[in-house]
Amino acid sequence: MTGAAHPDFRALARIGAAVRERLSADPSVRRFPEERIELYAVESFLGADECDRLIGMIDAVACPSSLIDDKDWPDYRTSCSSDIDVWDDTVRGIDARLAALTGLPATSGESAQGQRYQCGQYFQEHCDWFDTSAGYWPREKRSGGQRSWTAMIYLNSVDEGGTTDFTRIRLSVPPLAGCLLLWNNAQADGTPNPWSMHAARPVVRGVKYVVTKWFRARAWR
Repeated sequence: MTGAAHPDFRALARIGAAVRERLSADPSVRRFPEERIELYAVESFLGADECDRLIGMIDAVACPSSLIDDKDWPDYRTSCSSDIDVWDDTVRGIDARLAALTGLPATSGESAQGQRYQCGQYFQEHCDWFDTSAGYWPREKRSGGQRSWTAMIYLNSVDEGGTTDFTRIRLSVPPLAGCLLLWNNAQADGTPNPWSMHAARPVVRGVKYVVTKWFRARAWR
């Protein structure tokens, strides 16, 4: 896909540059030493009490995860997902802190989603950007357009397995309670970054909990 063919590429290039500059000036943020993807970590982004509260919220409403195109691909994504309460004080606090960290407007953020991976569950290799040739794209275009950045917070450490693997660059990140992973889904020119393809590897022992928030090129609605 060329930049000119992508409806949000100019906005994504501007957003990427602004967030990159902001994160590079923050001493609490560590960038992974990989040039092909902008991938950052912030340890202890959430405290233990916040993580425990979010885990309880996820367990209360968890249901089988689905795919954006609503297709039934057996054994592709076996986790459970949760649309957690956007008005909860803990959730609102996370939204505010992510906006302050990245400089991204809160209005561009989708509602935070919780995910639970029990023993043996996983999510195969996938991307977070939208396929603009897919049938779902007109709906997503009206809802804020292409995804820019992904923020994913580990809520617990896992006894074994459950890594987030960036499959095209062979980089594996183990779960660490309270740690934020943040990555740009676009390249510097605003086109989708194929190196951001990733997978949630199977949990071998224990249960894995994460909260994910995606940001759009425009206001999400």
